Amino acid sequence: MPYVNIQITKGASREQKAELVREVTGSLARILGKKPEHTHIVIQEINEEDWGFAGLLTDDWKRQASDPNA
Repeated sequence: MPYVNIQITKGASREQKAELVREVTGSLARILGKKPEHTHIVIQEINEEDWGFAGLLTDDWKRQASDPNA
């Protein structure tokens, strides 16, 4: 029984999340032969202020990346 946990920052539409579920399920079925009815996928949305990389919180990084004077 495959279990996939996808963590993304908030902002994806319902349609985008549905497409992720379809595509990941399809890949597991096609590549590993897993049955779609046994595949579980959880999408966790994280606030940008709760996700960090490159030494910055994501919201700060986005502000910095969009500022040409930074």
